[in-house]
Amino acid sequence: MSKIEKVRVLIAEDQTLIREGIATLLAQQNEDFEILPGASDGEQAIEFARRYRPDVILMDLQMPRVDGIAATQRILRELPQTHVVVLTTFETNDLIFEAVSAGAKAYLLKDARMEEIAGTIRAVINGQSGLSPGVAARILDEFKRLRGPRVSAKLPVRDGLTARENEILTLIVEGKSNTEIGERLHLAEGTVKNYVSTILEKCQVKNRTELAIKAITY
Repeated sequence: MSKIEKVRVLIAEDQTLIREGIATLLAQQNEDFEILPGASDGEQAIEFARRYRPDVILMDLQMPRVDGIAATQRILRELPQTHVVVLTTFETNDLIFEAVSAGAKAYLLKDARMEEIAGTIRAVINGQSGLSPGVAARILDEFKRLRGPRVSAKLPVRDGLTARENEILTLIVEGKSNTEIGERLHLAEGTVKNYVSTILEKCQVKNRTELAIKAITY
């Protein structure tokens, strides 16, 4: 029987009871997880990420010395293959946007069920989106609030897309429907639909929401 390759999980949380409780439950309920020694602040999370090379980090945001957003940025600069999942008690739009902009692949609250946390870990490891539709919508709302309703000149051009595809991507981020995009660019709705399908495939995402999040945060 072949040995199961385990997902290495690092928990960064300054409250010992919460950190150890999550570690115990994840280990008991998920044989495919290897729970690494936990970090009690952001600085230790950076140190332990370097030492243990986790696949996934469950990252609190409000921690001593270095906060979770700064720790996420520093870790991903050095270890870009690491997946960060935010696990926090705070859910304001600005924090969600900051965390995802820093590179977090998912955003969960500490009252999430253990099955949801484990499922999110597996999702990000498999390259799937760990963002719920509600969280994704709030990220887009915050982006529009910060940048204003017209984002056309503010999105970077994506090298893998044609000029027309980049135009359509910008309009998707602005929340335009296929009909509205067609009217703006003088294209048939069916043509727009084909363009959108191609863009989704090139950007390796499943839907328009994931596409918009990827466009504004990566």
